[in-house]
Amino acid sequence: MKVLLTASLIASACFAQGLDYIRTHYTKYEYRIAMRDGKKLFTSVYAPKDTLLKYPIMLDRTPYNVGPYGVDNYKTALGPSEKFARAGFIFVYQDVRGRFLSEGEFVNMTPQIDHKRGPQDVDESSDTYDTIDWLVKNVPGNNGKVGMWGISYPGFYTAAGVIDAHPALKAASPQAPINDWFVGDDFHHNGALYLPHAFRFFSFFGHPRPAPTLPPPAPPAASLPDAYSFFLSLGPLSNANEKEFKNDVAFWNEMMQHGTYDEFWQARDLRRHLKNIKPAVMTVGGWFDAEDLFGALHTYQEIEKNSPGASNILVMGPWYHGGWARSDGDTLGAVRFGSKTAQYYRDEIELPFFNYWLKGKDDPKLAEATVFETGTNQWRREDAWPPRDARAKTLYLHAGGALSFDPPRETGAAFDEYVSDPAKPVPYISGQASGMTREHMVEDQRFASTRTDVLTYQTEELAEDVTFAGPLSPSLFVSTTGTDSDWVVKLIDVYPEDYPDPDPNPAGLHMGGYQQLVRGEIFRGKFRNSFSKPEPFVPGKTEKVEYVMPDINHCFRQGHRIMIQVQSSWFPLADRNPQKFVDIYNAKASDFGKATQHVYRSAGAASGLKVYVRGK
Repeated sequence: MKVLLTASLIASACFAQGLDYIRTHYTKYEYRIAMRDGKKLFTSVYAPKDTLLKYPIMLDRTPYNVGPYGVDNYKTALGPSEKFARAGFIFVYQDVRGRFLSEGEFVNMTPQIDHKRGPQDVDESSDTYDTIDWLVKNVPGNNGKVGMWGISYPGFYTAAGVIDAHPALKAASPQAPINDWFVGDDFHHNGALYLPHAFRFFSFFGHPRPAPTLPPPAPPAASLPDAYSFFLSLGPLSNANEKEFKNDVAFWNEMMQHGTYDEFWQARDLRRHLKNIKPAVMTVGGWFDAEDLFGALHTYQEIEKNSPGASNILVMGPWYHGGWARSDGDTLGAVRFGSKTAQYYRDEIELPFFNYWLKGKDDPKLAEATVFETGTNQWRREDAWPPRDARAKTLYLHAGGALSFDPPRETGAAFDEYVSDPAKPVPYISGQASGMTREHMVEDQRFASTRTDVLTYQTEELAEDVTFAGPLSPSLFVSTTGTDSDWVVKLIDVYPEDYPDPDPNPAGLHMGGYQQLVRGEIFRGKFRNSFSKPEPFVPGKTEKVEYVMPDINHCFRQGHRIMIQVQSSWFPLADRNPQKFVDIYNAKASDFGKATQHVYRSAGAASGLKVYVRGK
């Protein structure tokens, strides 16, 4: 099972035009571009050797390095996909402030300054503006139009770049952009720490860089053959710094000091600044992106809400993090999507988008939302997202593990219970892996259905197709014998027992009865009323826990079943909750203990999952 690539590889693509092609058709230049505060950012420019035409600029700002360095050392691929270099653009790559050969101090998720008082007030928006201003004035052969793109962290820089944008920035594509590192992107989901992801990322990304320098040789990959055992034996989170980071990773320590949604995290929430956007924006994301699905959906939503009249479109495919750029997009784990969805996106959506806005080529007439519908495995063109015909309904939990759209009629304290033990947390996958896998987003959940600390509910076989399109909202009535608890809700597509195996089938997969995870999300219970002001549970008292899970676009086919699972741990994907109301980042081993959980399903306390069902 593949583990997610380190972030230095995230920005790279699966394609390659080839070193010989790039050398033959492009000349490389290197510049140090001064920002308004005097700091200089290292920038590589690849310009077409054919100077008969003028070309638009494609800009990628990254914290992961613009290597290879040196004017005689060339990248083997330029632009978002293979066809860009052959179509002809000026490609620009920049080390962001404080990274590698760029001057200044690097700040993670640079807080946006809405009202700048002078040249010392700088952020990613101003650095992008100053960079573009220099490029269009100093790079020969440009046509005065600039496009931006970037995946993951570079997606954040792209999204920040459209705020108070330079007039020459005509089009931008934030792809899996980071929006908020506490609520939904990367390292926290609803206040719970995504432990292996954060641990692995800051193991290589978080070390200090006191002065501009070339990237060091890549360190050997950390040997964690079984992340479940490793993180369980690590003990409380406070041990990570003492045993592993040795006080050398400043941002890890900062995270450990900010266990609530305080000013530290709020200042890094880009969503609130995405207003009055002028460039054309195409936000791209993957339905099965384990890292920044939240950011893609919310970037589109915030621009749509706060920039009326803007050209703002959304593309969502059946992809893992960055899979649209570096895969064919036809499979993920055991699940198949019927076509090369990523190749279709690159050729029919991405390149035409930039060609139109930067070169004035034919309007590709892209839809407001071009979204892949899993289950039926087809692209849909929507004039709104969520689609206008999607209607809110609730799937209710019932006695005996039943699930239906009919509300429960039972009176009294009808509930199901389980014991949650932090010493034996529910694994997030059935096997072993050294970290967070791509494939867990569609993992077979049969292993979890057999556990006594997982509640499982499912419908009868569906008499017809049922399509959910839009966000999911669990609404659980719960109680616990502890004073804090996590709640994990999973929506699952249960395949018929006679579902055919793939042909050929070298992995020996058995798809009959496969329980495909469609969407899962954790919520740290103490934040049920506020991410900023956590509250303990009163042992035994019924409380409502309600939250929003990222959107889906999935058709449950005739003959399948819809399943929901509820549990209180998802390890080591998310850190363990001691089930005691404490500062978890500084919890002691003695704080961890078992708790008995009740999930209620009566007429007066009807637990369920709100979904958006498409009309016929």
